[in-house]
Amino acid sequence: MDHIGVTVNGRQRPMVGVSAHTSALDWLRGIGLTGAKEGCAEGECGACAVLLATPRDDGGTEWTAVNACLVPAAALDGQEVVTAEGLGTPEQPHEVQERLAEAGGSQCGYCTPGFACSMAGEFYRRGRRVGEADAADAADTVEGRADAHHGPNGFDLHALAGNLCRCTGYRPIRDAAFALGDPESGDPLAERRDRPAPAAVATRLGDDGERFVRPDSLDEALGLLRDESDVVVAAGTTDWGVDVNLRGRRAPLTIAIERLAELRTFEVGDASIELGAALSLSEVQHRLDGRIPLLDELFPRFASPLIRNRATIGGNLGTASPIGDTSPALLALEARVVLVSADGEREIDLADFFTGYRTTARRLDELIRSVRIPLPLAGLGSFHKISKRRFDDISSVAVAFAIDLDDGVVASARIGLGGVAATPIRARATEAALTGRPWDRETVRDAASVLATEGTPMSDHRASAEYRSLMLGTALLKLHRETPLAEGVPA
Repeated sequence: MDHIGVTVNGRQRPMVGVSAHTSALDWLRGIGLTGAKEGCAEGECGACAVLLATPRDDGGTEWTAVNACLVPAAALDGQEVVTAEGLGTPEQPHEVQERLAEAGGSQCGYCTPGFACSMAGEFYRRGRRVGEADAADAADTVEGRADAHHGPNGFDLHALAGNLCRCTGYRPIRDAAFALGDPESGDPLAERRDRPAPAAVATRLGDDGERFVRPDSLDEALGLLRDESDVVVAAGTTDWGVDVNLRGRRAPLTIAIERLAELRTFEVGDASIELGAALSLSEVQHRLDGRIPLLDELFPRFASPLIRNRATIGGNLGTASPIGDTSPALLALEARVVLVSADGEREIDLADFFTGYRTTARRLDELIRSVRIPLPLAGLGSFHKISKRRFDDISSVAVAFAIDLDDGVVASARIGLGGVAATPIRARATEAALTGRPWDRETVRDAASVLATEGTPMSDHRASAEYRSLMLGTALLKLHRETPLAEGVPA
């Protein structure tokens, strides 16, 4: 297996003793790089964060922070990784490590290497400029600095939203982040950004018991799906890692598809926007660049940057989770799913895609190729997520609105719901109660009472059925309160 390897901290490392289900974290710790830790094994804490060299649209490289506990070691074949050990040494610490030490940003130190890697990802982010805090945040200062989200050095603290600290407290960590300057001239990781990221390589690992395959082409992937049984398709592996780590799942064959070019398309046309299913949520957000305001509201609320940097839009739909955050938004946008198999393609309305709890209309020999969002977009769009934490949490209820107004009257309404049924659903009865009526308080109150009855909410450890219904009813009232017609909602 010496032909399978990865560049770690600038040194080529063969992957010896790696199985199809070995995580990158376990492999890294096995070769002595023990800075990255296992805290939760499901991508919640960030103690395992490392930097991965990923491609930029301009042909360069981005240093992207990812959860090593969720990534298959075999998926790193041919790639480049930097761990906390590769940032600096005790004798010559990296600027991120130095600032953390100066600010007292570490006590027990368990989480610190993960914080350092996530912080380094933001440190090397192109577009971050010293002296350029977010304009909205700059008006709100704390002890002469920009507010708690953006620093005067342009550092976005949301970059650390997937990292948890249990003993230090976050102010020293924030202070360290806000004290960072720009990379110095000659910084090797900064200079590495100007060269292309490693290309994906075809990978085959394992035997008939447990195999990991990265196909060389989409045709090869589809052929495997047609000819093999008991296959797990892995893209961002944010679900794959949880299944392997916590549920002990060991599929006979794992097929990695996230680097297949045919699944990474991005096209903006006159009639639709097409998003390749293997694009990560971070990539989708970057490429859309504000074109779909409804999704702009969704992205910051979807898990954490460490998860969004890997999780794919196709994977989030393919898992068919009733609490998957992209599904309600895409339902409101009337998205369609493009499915592909060795026999060809077919297109299906997302509202017809979910067939039951964790089941879809996708056949076992098919892949989600892309998601198509029709244009033009509705004039009024909004995404409401109710969860115990504002960020990095799972929805109790999610509601997405896409409403068109014509001279103050609701011309059309599409509402997507998550967390209130066995599948993500459209709120058809509420849509009908709104359409053709004035966008006023009376209409909204009537429709809100209908919305509160949509779905079949159940009680669990996140919320009771009664609470979920109540949140549905208040979501539309909140939307109207925040965007009344008098304030210039597009007519």
